[in-house]
Amino acid sequence: MQAALAVLILLQKLGSLLGRFLHLLPILASLEGKKKPLLLGKKKTMDIPRWVFLVFLLDLSCTTCLSSDSSLSSNGSPASPQKLLDFAKSRDFSEWMIGIRRKIHENPELGYEEFETSKLIRSELDKMGIRYKHPLAITGVVGFIGTGKPPFVALRADMDALLLQEMVEWEHKSKVPGKMHACGHDAHVAMLLGAAKILREHQEEIRGTVVLVFQPAEEGGGGAKKMIAAGALENVDAIFGLHVAPHLPASVVTSRPGPLLAGSGFFEAVISGKGGHAAIPHHSIDPILAASNVVVSLQHLISREADPLDSQVVTVAKFQGGGAYNVIPDSVTIGGTFRAFSKESFMHLKQRIEEVVTGQAAVQRCHATVHFFSEEKPFFPPTINDESLHDHFKKVASELLGLPKVNDMQPLMGSEDFSFYQEVIPGYFFFLGVGDDRGDRNGSVHSPYFKINEDGLPYGSALHASLAIRYLLDQQQKFLSVKGERRDEL
Repeated sequence: MQAALAVLILLQKLGSLLGRFLHLLPILASLEGKKKPLLLGKKKTMDIPRWVFLVFLLDLSCTTCLSSDSSLSSNGSPASPQKLLDFAKSRDFSEWMIGIRRKIHENPELGYEEFETSKLIRSELDKMGIRYKHPLAITGVVGFIGTGKPPFVALRADMDALLLQEMVEWEHKSKVPGKMHACGHDAHVAMLLGAAKILREHQEEIRGTVVLVFQPAEEGGGGAKKMIAAGALENVDAIFGLHVAPHLPASVVTSRPGPLLAGSGFFEAVISGKGGHAAIPHHSIDPILAASNVVVSLQHLISREADPLDSQVVTVAKFQGGGAYNVIPDSVTIGGTFRAFSKESFMHLKQRIEEVVTGQAAVQRCHATVHFFSEEKPFFPPTINDESLHDHFKKVASELLGLPKVNDMQPLMGSEDFSFYQEVIPGYFFFLGVGDDRGDRNGSVHSPYFKINEDGLPYGSALHASLAIRYLLDQQQKFLSVKGERRDEL
């Protein structure tokens, strides 16, 4: 089908060129001072200068080569996602990628502290001969593969770990006490390096430039925002990102167009009263009672104020106050997260959280202050997938994995700082299955029991590479089509 389409496009180009050639003949001949009739039949002939034919042949050669080269690989066949997957699943390649992931897993680093991870990434890019910029946003790395010219498309991986003690007993368990790659960012880095290697090996199929974005501090640090400020998206037209999903089998992907993940923010409130002996509470001002009322009242924001069709969440996950059984403390600290799918709902929720906390504290004769950490932990916008990129994703992923393994999903109240990129350019985010085919339940993300099926890594790297190659090819074909239409009008 693709070969037939390429032939059809080539014939259309030839027809267009022939029409322009016939149209220009009288003009070109007049420039030579040889206005003789064109061969229209047996009676009329025209002596055309040799250089006119030379110009025509040169134009024909360049145009047809450009048209053909934009849709075909160097061996004459269309760029195949399946070919890239076979390359990624080869034994040497997959073992190399798994080794990268395990090195990073053993040495987890928190946001903006990913110095060794960044060093490993740069070392691998050096081995591949891929140029890059560093540092961006302290530890970030941005690599470049292709022509160095437009169009540009970006692939992104986050690098940071979490403050968790790993409870999975295996050979490559975290060697850093209290830190763990419990969200799969080690796998994200390994797959993007894998994609880089695939792209380097198939560089002749890249019709533009692929930008590799290795980003720090996704876990609440807003690393994407700082990468943008540092110029990571310069000249980039679109960006793709993925996240591992331990609840899905390996080789299965899922996503959706439009809203995918919620916007999120954090809050902390200190409620101050007057401490005293638990036996004489009337001599005290009890901040624990006030904080308890605050927690209950915050839930009313969702059940009684939010539109049931406009998903929102307020969760209090932190409650600290007092250290003795018979002492009322001077203060209590509570904290949590709030989420929504629209900016309007999100900002309204933020306003109401502050009003409820301070108001309920005042009812109990306490004083409260609320902090939202907008500098330390920037608010994440909702993750909203571009509609046209969704079509592109489904087409490429179906060719790579088969249509039954490309699923649609419902929106989730989780959040991702990939959304910062989507505020600047069209972006697309999807989930890649890394579950165990044996049916064993892997721990969820942000769990000390989190683990992945490493057999899923080749699928992620091949899909990354295929999405980028095909996107650039489509963009160039659109450009050539528009250019051809404009030339035909002339």
